[in-house]
Amino acid sequence: MEFTIKTGSPAKLKTGLLVLGAFAGGKLSALTAAVDGATEGRIAALIKRGDLDDKAGSTLLIPDLAGTQAERVLLVSLGKAEDFGDKAYRDALGAAAKVISSSAAKDAVLALADIELEGRSLSWRLQQAARIVADGAYRFDALKSDQGKKTRKERGARKLTLLVSSELSAELDTAVLQGQAIATGMALAKDLGNLPGNICTPTHLAETAQALGKQYKFGVEVLERADMEKLGMGSFLSVARGSHQPPKFIVMEYKGGKAKAKPIVLVGKGITFDTGGISLKPAAEMDEMKYDMCGAASVIGTFKAVAQMGLPINLVGLIPTTENMPGGGATKPGDVVTSMSGQTIEVLNTDAEGRLILCDALTYAERFKPECVIDIATLTGACVVALGKIPSGLLANDDDLAAELLKRGTESGDRAWQLPLWDEYQELLKSNFADMGNIGGRYAGTITAACFLARFTKAYKWAHLDIAGTAWVSGEAKGATGRPVPLLSSFLIGRAQAAAR
Repeated sequence: MEFTIKTGSPAKLKTGLLVLGAFAGGKLSALTAAVDGATEGRIAALIKRGDLDDKAGSTLLIPDLAGTQAERVLLVSLGKAEDFGDKAYRDALGAAAKVISSSAAKDAVLALADIELEGRSLSWRLQQAARIVADGAYRFDALKSDQGKKTRKERGARKLTLLVSSELSAELDTAVLQGQAIATGMALAKDLGNLPGNICTPTHLAETAQALGKQYKFGVEVLERADMEKLGMGSFLSVARGSHQPPKFIVMEYKGGKAKAKPIVLVGKGITFDTGGISLKPAAEMDEMKYDMCGAASVIGTFKAVAQMGLPINLVGLIPTTENMPGGGATKPGDVVTSMSGQTIEVLNTDAEGRLILCDALTYAERFKPECVIDIATLTGACVVALGKIPSGLLANDDDLAAELLKRGTESGDRAWQLPLWDEYQELLKSNFADMGNIGGRYAGTITAACFLARFTKAYKWAHLDIAGTAWVSGEAKGATGRPVPLLSSFLIGRAQAAAR
């Protein structure tokens, strides 16, 4: 989708679809009021008689509205003026995005970003608008036959004009470009997540990273099984033993910052299919275990967003990737493996495999002398039980880093919620036969998983994002969400801005 920013009277713009906002009770935004004047009060009259619901995100499509040059006018409810905030604004944008992406209109004008929102700049509003509308146009039909694709007609706007009443500036252009880049990164993360396990193998992830590095000119190295054996990644390789697919360890290096600036390291869990191994999962919904590589997908998607934005930062991406399969060579419950750090682990449950591949990646991260490390993983079902599918779980060994991620999550709408990482929980990982077990028992599963990882992160500031509840949705709308690419991108934009200052 092509984006432009313009100023001018919305009533005089020729377009296939004009999107306007109105508050519950009839209060109109400034640009909507201008159109209402040109239509002799027609919009106010429609609202007054109840044609537009008060709930934020409700819509009313008006064809051929006299007094405008638009073929269609979409009126979007902003909710009550006194309650108008980030959520209502995003709800309005999301509703508009659905219509823009499905309408017969080939172009659209969006007049929502100009609506005042306390504590949020026009740049922020434009970035959100660009990201949400671009993300709303996402479709995944790569695996459908030509016949299957033809069942859905090509619809949706190709061009979107973001209308503002302020003077245009480079800052506003940058905000729109950032929103587009984040949506592009989300789309790549979604594509990888939505691909089935017979296509999105560890090799496919590695090839995707290599192609991205070639496109944007950043370094990508792929370590093979023999390389990992030399490094002593016994924990990671123990998970790969049951699979016929070769494991890969992907290292991406984006050097956009100063030569001596410490990099931020992102570590993404890349289990391209998780059967549970010998501790086999139940059959119901096991197809969704293709999403167990969404941490890896989010790292690759974030790299694409960062490279497209050209952020002046140094960034490293580490992706340990393998399948977790049962088989004659598979790791068994009770086996003891040795991690790259030298610490030994009793594998009490082979379905707690994500932490086994992440711990070696976290040890490998030390060589970069990082500013901080953030791992992203669909790690525990316990996180879904605790927090549902709204926020990602956040645990960290540094309170300032945790607070920064929480802030960026709220800012981007890709929220997280912090759980405790207290030493008392470490007691649950005790093993009679190794330095630790890979599970901590029935209680506090998300916390004990993070406590396990914390044993490998003592050399740097570290945060862990458990995205088991937020990486994909089930049911009729089943598919990857692209989260937490918005949170990570917002965090990295903030770090880049701080470095520039």
